[in-house]
Amino acid sequence: PLQPVSVELLEVAPQTIKLIANVAVRPRWSADLKSAVSGRVLEVTNKALEGEKVRAQTILVRVEPARYQAEQAAALLALKQAELALWKAENAHELAKRQFKRDGRKPPNKLALKIPQLEIAQQGVVQAKARLKAAETALAETTISAPFSGYVSKRSVSPGQMINVGDSLLQLQDDQQFEAVAKLGQQDWELLSQPIAGKQAEILSQTNQMIAKAHIRQAGGFLDQATRLHHLYLDIRPNHSDNPAAQLLLGDFVKVRLPGVTIQHALSLPQSALTQEGYVWFVGKDDRLKRLSPKILYSQDGRLIIRAPKEKSIKDLDLSGSIRVVVTPLASFLPQQAVAPVSSSASMATSGKEK
Repeated sequence: PLQPVSVELLEVAPQTIKLIANVAVRPRWSADLKSAVSGRVLEVTNKALEGEKVRAQTILVRVEPARYQAEQAAALLALKQAELALWKAENAHELAKRQFKRDGRKPPNKLALKIPQLEIAQQGVVQAKARLKAAETALAETTISAPFSGYVSKRSVSPGQMINVGDSLLQLQDDQQFEAVAKLGQQDWELLSQPIAGKQAEILSQTNQMIAKAHIRQAGGFLDQATRLHHLYLDIRPNHSDNPAAQLLLGDFVKVRLPGVTIQHALSLPQSALTQEGYVWFVGKDDRLKRLSPKILYSQDGRLIIRAPKEKSIKDLDLSGSIRVVVTPLASFLPQQAVAPVSSSASMATSGKEK
């Protein structure tokens, strides 16, 4: 009796590839807020505590402002004095011009018209204004606010603490825009639907459930010097209309499904059809085994995508109709061996009746 072989009926049809890559979700902006002034910390608000979600411009820390208020007052006084000096220089310049005009004489040089004194006074006003602006900026820096919305991930300051310029105060991570980088090898890169930049990708959980959508901001352009991989840069906006109920968290390790090319003449095989030696066994029209060593284009959803074989490569194989592929090939198979093919669905029904 011929050996029964479980087969699955396949059709040559277009297969669209969906590439899967693992990515880590990170914030678009991540800032280490440092002090731009020195002094004693007057207040650390409750919004500055670790784990707090804050909005942009929320006050987090206050520093003693007295020193910088005094510097602002001194800069304002210097500006008034510079403006007075400019007024005097302009007046002296105007008087000198009128005097030479009355006398009907031509001034011998700029010094006679008090022009150098006028230019110095003008520059004095410019300098005084710049100092006042710097003093006002320093005074404003005594109140540290959130530059963008996000979460406080670390706090390094306490009330009463003396801080200096450059001391780290808080770490803030953006919660409005996320980023991810997908890294692909050359074989996967060639399977992408090009141009890939500007298209959408799907963010999947570890259980393959779609939880958000991402925008492919940029792709390729260079290879990673260490890994020689292509990089795809993804933008994710969890609160956008595309993601009204996104289930993403900062630091998530998720999957991204990328749009791939469509193979026109392809077969989708069960993964069990591939032997350890890299062969796939088919059953021809004469009910004899045919062996093929295919190039696996991609593996997705438990299936292997290969290009449909040509008639010259496998004789007696009906490529126009249903192709019979062996679901679980055995190591004892030989080419041209006669077998009794049994459809996988029919074999399952038979085994159910026997039970």
